This record gives sequence, C-alpha cells and structure tokens, in this order.
Amino acid sequence: MTRSAWYIGCHADEIGDSAILVGDPARIARLAAFLDAPRMLEEKRGLRAVTGERKGRRLTAVAFGMGAPIATIVLHELRDLGVHTFLRIGTAQVMPPAALGEFVLADAALRAEGASLTYAPAGYPAAADFDLNAALRARLRKSGRGWRAGVFATYDGFYSQMFALSDGERRVIDDLRQDLVRYRILATDMETSALLAVGRLLGARVSSLCMGTVNGLTQETLPQAEQAICEQEMFEIALDVLAALPKPAKE
Repeated sequence: MTRSAWYIGCHADEIGDSAILVGDPARIARLAAFLDAPRMLEEKRGLRAVTGERKGRRLTAVAFGMGAPIATIVLHELRDLGVHTFLRIGTAQVMPPAALGEFVLADAALRAEGASLTYAPAGYPAAADFDLNAALRARLRKSGRGWRAGVFATYDGFYSQMFALSDGERRVIDDLRQDLVRYRILATDMETSALLAVGRLLGARVSSLCMGTVNGLTQETLPQAEQAICEQEMFEIALDVLAALPKPAKE
C-alpha cells in the first residue's frame, strides 16, 4: 500500500511531482478543465484535489481554503508524499505601483504570519526558488498582461490587518498601509511567506503568483468578469511553467 497523507487523504501514487496550491476549492474544477485526463481525488475536510496531465507532465492541484496554517499543512503533506515543486496561485491585494488586473510574482515575503514561526525563527528568510521564478518570469513576458515581481507581506488578520469593514478598523489599517508603501511591498496575502519559508526548510522549490484583485490603498476591487479572464490566464501560465520545469538534480 502506498504512503498516504493525514489530512488531504490522497496517496503518493495519485499525485504528480509538482503541485499547484489554490485557496478557493471551487477553483479546482475550473483548473481541471486545463488538464488532460483530470481525475478528482478523495476530498477530506474540504481539501479538494485533482491530478491530470499538461503536455505529458503529471501535475496535481490542491485547494487549502484560507490562511497560512492549513496551507502549510497541505504543502508539508504533499512534500512528504514526494512533491518537490509548489506554486501557489490566487488573489492578492496590490500596492502601488502594482495595479488591479496585473500579475504579481513573489521574489520574497515579509513574514507577518504565525505559522512559519513554528518552523523557523523570525529572521529566517521567506524567499522564492530562483529557478522556478526565472521560468515564471520568462512565461509572464509572453503573456501579454502586465506583471511585476517583488516582495509580498503575509498576514493572519484579514479584517484587522488587510481589509477594513469599519472606520475604526480603517484608521488602524491605514497606519499599516503606510508602512507597506515605505517598505515597497508589492502585494499582501495570507499564505505566501509561510509557504516560501516552510517549503525551503523542507527542501522544496516554492513560489507564489497572484492576480491583483484588490487595491491595498483604496480597497477598490477588480470586476468579477475581469477576474475570470485573469484567472484563466493564470492557470495557463502556472501549468505551462510546471510542465516544462526540469526536475531537481537531487530529490
């Protein structure tokens, strides 16, 4: 019997050697349409997954929901099953000069979440894999859509640190936004820094590619119709890069 994962429920022989990590479980069915011979895997705790082929390469995509703790569980379990390359794709708040509808690629991330602190001290860097990002950059240049690469910041508190629902919350978050501008942060999300740091510690190649759907200063959002188009382009980029990326020299 092949090795299986505790939470995501799949077995080692059901997955590819590279994985896409998404937040929204509904995104798995949409992404499956871009794979050849997609096969939905057993769903546990809402962690939906699919394995299929892209240009002859077997790839897996798993949805983790929201937040760094569950995202790192999914990455850790997949790594234990033999996955060596991970690309987190999804949505992010973007800061100037990044604009709504652009792709943002994480070169590194500010670790302002708590999950990665259970793996490494605060000074440990959250940096994307060089070779994976080089391949993503090359593919993004051919995409025809605006894109930028830079530093993300990852937080646990969406309504307390990222998106205000009241005037009181807005005043608190405004101070944080000014820090983000001063530190030249490109985008904010809830998973990237944990995935980059934990993935590196576990010997995996990891990066994060997002589409800018919320303006981090004004809270303006990208219309749903434009998000759908951008999402499809993001699927194509992510799958093409993982399908063409050489396997690491050493597992």
